[in-house]
Amino acid sequence: MKHMLKYIFSLVFLLCFSVENNAQNKAKDTVKIPQRYGLRLGVDLHRLTKSLYDKNYKGLELVGDYRITKKFYISGELGNEDKTTLDDNINYTTKGTYFKVGFDFNAYENWLDMENMIYVGMRAGVGSFSQKLNSYNIYEPGNFYGTNTIVSGQEFNGLSASWIEVISGLKAEVFNNLYVGFSLRLNYLVSNKEPEGFANLYIPGFNKTYEGSKFGAGFNYTVSYFIPLYKSTPKAKEVKEVKQ
Repeated sequence: MKHMLKYIFSLVFLLCFSVENNAQNKAKDTVKIPQRYGLRLGVDLHRLTKSLYDKNYKGLELVGDYRITKKFYISGELGNEDKTTLDDNINYTTKGTYFKVGFDFNAYENWLDMENMIYVGMRAGVGSFSQKLNSYNIYEPGNFYGTNTIVSGQEFNGLSASWIEVISGLKAEVFNNLYVGFSLRLNYLVSNKEPEGFANLYIPGFNKTYEGSKFGAGFNYTVSYFIPLYKSTPKAKEVKEVKQ
């Protein structure tokens, strides 16, 4: 008898919870939360902070997106980099600017008026830059150290590259209209104008290149501010999708 009462009370509790939940869902269907549309602007903290502690790097990337529908955003980045790379056998400096534009799709279902994002997207990127060969090592069998360092200073100007990116990331509102975000990027090099006798080992905006491969990777960590421009009340169909 004791077990029977236990099961009856459990069943009643589940039924009450189900009824209450259905009532809440129906109530949500009747509430139309205005959706904000506007421009979000920010900066990549990774490049900004790296410029402070790494004497061989200076860079800045500005980021932005504009909401065009409930799920889609037009997004882009604009930046510049000045990076000196010191490998075992070569020392070179890369300077240039880049621009990326594309879209983000927000796959996250926000609760009521929240505006966080878990998104995927794509970018088309172009860069214009120069390379300077500072020095390099050559192997000399008769040398006690085995190598001889050649100071060059040769510059290669008017270089360019283009690529596409597949992106996955998130953005979360930490204070009113202030967002922090993080994204991972897989890059594919479409075109790459290289000087004669020297490879573009690093491309601003694309990051490091690998011999024999057109693929690369990157990431950014951003803080941005949302500027609301107008509000739009979702239609009945859109409100029903929020429930689902």
